[in-house]
Amino acid sequence: MDLYKVLGVNRSATKEEIKEAFRKLAVQYHPDKHSQSPKPVRDSATIRFKQVSEAYQVLSDDRKRAHYNLTSSSYNYSQQYRNASRGYAYASSSYYSYSYKNNIWHIALRFFSTRAFLLNLAFAGALFGGIVAIDTSREAVWKMHNSGKSFEEAMESLEKAKADRDT
Repeated sequence: MDLYKVLGVNRSATKEEIKEAFRKLAVQYHPDKHSQSPKPVRDSATIRFKQVSEAYQVLSDDRKRAHYNLTSSSYNYSQQYRNASRGYAYASSSYYSYSYKNNIWHIALRFFSTRAFLLNLAFAGALFGGIVAIDTSREAVWKMHNSGKSFEEAMESLEKAKADRDT
């Protein structure tokens, strides 16, 4: 079941267009409006109302809509109504659940793409880059101030200077 076709909107519809289409169809197919209709018409309207409600529930939520757009060919959202009890409430979200809750790769992807993680990663990268830059420039600074001397030679000359000063 294509949720966009259920509401009669295209895939690029805005939230306002989706909301307007839902309200129009919800009034048209609401079970209370068909309470005096023959049973087949009443049942058809009830099923259609539940489909419209589910379509609105999914397409009005940004995360659910994005997930539906990515996976719409592999999921059958109408299965929820096969075991639906009587009632005229909006579709519950019990059937519509992310199937990747137990998939470690999707959990890792969601964690590693959060804003907080990316900011911390950028800060750690800048800190590590600074440490590497300082470490590599240490030798260049040493050679600039102590031309021709090694560290050991510099230490020997300091020891001699101390000994000369003490005497």
